[in-house]
Amino acid sequence: MKFSFVLFLCIVLFAGLLARKKEDNDDTDELDLISDDEAEDKENNVDQEEEIKKPKDPCAGLHCGAGRICVIDEQEKPICDCVPECPVETDERRKVCSNHNETWSSDCEVYRMRCLCSKDSEKCLKKKYNHVHVDYYGTCIEIPECTKKEMGDFPRRIREWLFAIMQELALRGDLGANFMKLEAEIEQDLSRKWVNAIIWKFCDLDSHPEDRAVSRHELFPIRAPLLAMEHCIAPFLDSCDSDSDHVITLVEWGSCLGLKENEIEDKCIAVRQAQRSEK
Repeated sequence: MKFSFVLFLCIVLFAGLLARKKEDNDDTDELDLISDDEAEDKENNVDQEEEIKKPKDPCAGLHCGAGRICVIDEQEKPICDCVPECPVETDERRKVCSNHNETWSSDCEVYRMRCLCSKDSEKCLKKKYNHVHVDYYGTCIEIPECTKKEMGDFPRRIREWLFAIMQELALRGDLGANFMKLEAEIEQDLSRKWVNAIIWKFCDLDSHPEDRAVSRHELFPIRAPLLAMEHCIAPFLDSCDSDSDHVITLVEWGSCLGLKENEIEDKCIAVRQAQRSEK
């Protein structure tokens, strides 16, 4: 009986020691966790403080045009200045033809020269380059005249081309979520294929600034790549500017491409707002 009592007491004491050891370990683990959390919080606070102290890029909100680059002036303010130099191009595919029918090694060279001449720099080669711009990609060639018959059929060809481009971008997932809604409407109603493709391209071109009108500069992405192959594109786009104010409105754009008045809808604002809300 005495032996049984001693054995029971030993078991109780041993169990107590195990429990105390476990509590000590738990306390140590808890302290270690608290210490680790405090160290992590301290590290995060340091990173946040460093991020706050890190100066913002002063050029982040400044948009400089072609041939220009953002620099910091003597007053430590961001300004647009001419590109110091352009990369040396040896690839024939980089060549461009200017509005003076001169071949340049790259578009960078053209717009750098325009910038230099607009600032009356001693590096300006000729004063006429004050308004030089890229007319089309590739070496200068003789552009044939667009006949009356070709011009009559050109709006249809452009409509088909815009629709094909829109479909291709949608298939590749490069059209953008909000423009995809216009493409989805086409899938439901093929009669809207030209309407939506024409409206999509206008919204796409109206970028800098977004002012519900497309300037000659904004027409560059559609004009320059096509001119060497589609000699009617230049006179066609000129004809779209019906009031000769050097910009094309949505109504002018739609009318020029054969839309009826009730088919021309300004969906650009809604698309832009949706894009901003997603960011």
